[in-house]
Amino acid sequence: MINQQLINPRSIVVIGGSNDTTKPGGKVLKNLLDNNFQGNLYVTNPKETEIQGIKCYQNASDLPECDLAILAIAAKYCPETVELLAHNKKTRAFIILSAGFHEESEAGALLEKKIVDIVNGVNGCLIGPNCIGVMNHHHTSVFTLPIPKLIPRGVEFISGSGATAVFIMETAIQNGIPFSSVYSVGNSAQIGVEEVLQYMDETFDPEESSRVKLLYIESVNKPDLLLKHASSLIGKGCRIAAIKSGTSSAGSRAASSHTGALSSSDSAVDALFRKAGIVRCYGREELATVAAIFMHKPLAGKNIAIITHAGGPAVMLTDALSNNGLELPHLENPELLAKLLPGSSVANPIDFLATGTAANLGDIIDACDNEFENIDAMAVIFGSPGLTEVYDVYKLLDEKMKTCRKPIFPILPSIINVKKEIDYFISLGRINFPDEVVFGNALAKIYNTPPPAGKAEIPKVDVKSIRAIIENSEDGYLEPEKVQQLLDAAGIHRAGEAVVSTKSDAVNAANELGYPVVMKVVGPVHKSDIGGVVLNVKDDETVMKEFDRLIAIKDTFAVMLQPMLSGIQIFVGAKAEPKFGHMILCGLGGIFIEVFKDVQSTLSPVSFDEAKKMISDLKSYKIVQGTRGQEGVNENEFAHVITKLSALCEAAPEIIEMDINPLLGNQKGVIAVDARIRIEKFA
Repeated sequence: MINQQLINPRSIVVIGGSNDTTKPGGKVLKNLLDNNFQGNLYVTNPKETEIQGIKCYQNASDLPECDLAILAIAAKYCPETVELLAHNKKTRAFIILSAGFHEESEAGALLEKKIVDIVNGVNGCLIGPNCIGVMNHHHTSVFTLPIPKLIPRGVEFISGSGATAVFIMETAIQNGIPFSSVYSVGNSAQIGVEEVLQYMDETFDPEESSRVKLLYIESVNKPDLLLKHASSLIGKGCRIAAIKSGTSSAGSRAASSHTGALSSSDSAVDALFRKAGIVRCYGREELATVAAIFMHKPLAGKNIAIITHAGGPAVMLTDALSNNGLELPHLENPELLAKLLPGSSVANPIDFLATGTAANLGDIIDACDNEFENIDAMAVIFGSPGLTEVYDVYKLLDEKMKTCRKPIFPILPSIINVKKEIDYFISLGRINFPDEVVFGNALAKIYNTPPPAGKAEIPKVDVKSIRAIIENSEDGYLEPEKVQQLLDAAGIHRAGEAVVSTKSDAVNAANELGYPVVMKVVGPVHKSDIGGVVLNVKDDETVMKEFDRLIAIKDTFAVMLQPMLSGIQIFVGAKAEPKFGHMILCGLGGIFIEVFKDVQSTLSPVSFDEAKKMISDLKSYKIVQGTRGQEGVNENEFAHVITKLSALCEAAPEIIEMDINPLLGNQKGVIAVDARIRIEKFA
């Protein structure tokens, strides 16, 4: 686990240091020197006696005791060096920059495992191997540039990729974003993104700790750990944004059920982030922009005032905000308008013209902060054609951002014409948003990201019966009778039904259920596609005729009969995702699930409130509510079915895929009409 020897070491040794600063061992030492590491600094190299002005030890066994070791030597020499330092020099923190481990070969994986075993044996911590290092305001143990401004309340950044960490920092630094710490976890042999986040959560100090966390993740290895500590940090007032790469649809496996086709590993990541309250980003610029917004006062509502001296950027920002659910209320204030130049407008966007002054801007900001109660935040667009200096405007912005109750977001697009003024603004500790559309989309994404879902209290189900059914079943799709038993054990109401294999039994069943009935094939997966569903059967003669047709369909071994019910067709389903557990989905049912693909998903377990939110977030929610005189669905009952399905999956993790499609919903309740469950027992 991360320890103080890594965070604030009293001494650091660079193993494999060099006078050549184009090599990792040379550059990491130079970075430590250039950024004034305050502790004792040592270096080893068998061929040197002095490196960059520091005494060099030719043999690591001659070193004094040392807190943190940075290794920049060939992979094959790392295990013996780690062992010497751990056992003889009381070193308890290691950063291995070297490559050549599990990312390269099986032999490298064995070296990596040996190192982890040694470090674990002394209760130490290991970052890497195959990383750029770690930096914070105590030390800059990285072999790369740039080194950002490092302050305790800056951004904390954890990356699974060293190069990507560099590129994201470059994007962020130019806009004025400071950092608190940067962790490049490389191969994550002992400590990955999740463990670093855990440390940040468990050591969080509301007075001192950074409240902004950025993540770049290539593989979510421990989703439960990520969910737990991200949710906890956000609950403590932190804000988290993340990129998860490598989850394109080309990588998702084919599946036989509707649920399997509609969910994927990427949708599992989406669901995890939503459940945790993490803002998901898809590129460096978006992540840096979200981080910059996080460094400002939180947005209390969705009503934004755009203050501008240029029409085009204001129109584009208006589009970006409005198209993503934020609002620009119409404003009127004759007193304010009288203070502005002729031709100005306060309608929102508030346009004070290209000739507007800093004093005009100050009057507008004061009105938005104190007089317009329907405004929650201000976006100020102010660039320059390069005719005059605009220091006065940026000084005023800085002062107003200190005193205003509402957040002010400065959009300063003239990064060439007034570069000196923007540099001055950033030197005051401010951050610039150079592109209004990127800013608008990022602000909306933050606003639309829900808070952490919290602990789910799922309904009680008959676990004993569920386990008995699963344990007495073979892998694959369960026969209808066992599906019915599982639904009953979960408390999910279902339509009466009968499964028959003879014509006479079909007629008897239809009379017992009561006409009209629905007839369906048993065996084939996608019944509608092969003509395996007959609706509104009203008499014995039709039952016999349709039975003969249905039983002859390929792979059919029986026919199911159910009473013909009415209501809106809806759907719930579940799919097991490796590491993530079960994805729970809901949406419109019947054939519409394939046509519209309008589904909402989350990870099990699912609370009732979370289920209600899933339903209301459907694009087809108006249909669920009832439209054009059509009776809607009882949303509470719909939500209860979602939570019961989640509880069933918690009791039976062997469920790999499950569809209840359709459910028929009306104001009285929700009834399961058809269901499929596929199980796969664990070896």
